Amino acid sequence: MAKKGYWIAHVEITNPERYKDYVAANAIAFKKYNARFLVRGGESVAVRGSLGGRRHVVIEFDSYAIAKACLESPEYQVAAKIRDEASKADLLVIEGYEG
Repeated sequence: MAKKGYWIAHVEITNPERYKDYVAANAIAFKKYNARFLVRGGESVAVRGSLGGRRHVVIEFDSYAIAKACLESPEYQVAAKIRDEASKADLLVIEGYEG
C-alpha cells in the first residue's frame, strides 16, 4: 500500500480579496484528487522560527504520487497563478510516514 502524501504550506496573504478567488479555484483540483484538509488556517503560535503571522495549511492525499499529480495538474496550475497574485507561499509536497 502506498504511503499517503501531504502538502504543507505556510502562506502570507497579500491580497485577501484575490485569495478568495484562489480558494474557489483550488477546490476544483482538490475535489478531483480527493484532497482532505487536516489544517486550514486556524489559531497557531510560532514557538520558534519565522513562521508567525502566516496561514498554515496541511492537505492529505491518498498517496505521494497523487499529491504530486494534483500539484502538476492543469486544474491546480490555474489556481496557482491566482495564488501567486494573492500571496507569498512556501509549499512542500512530502511523503507520509508509517511507523
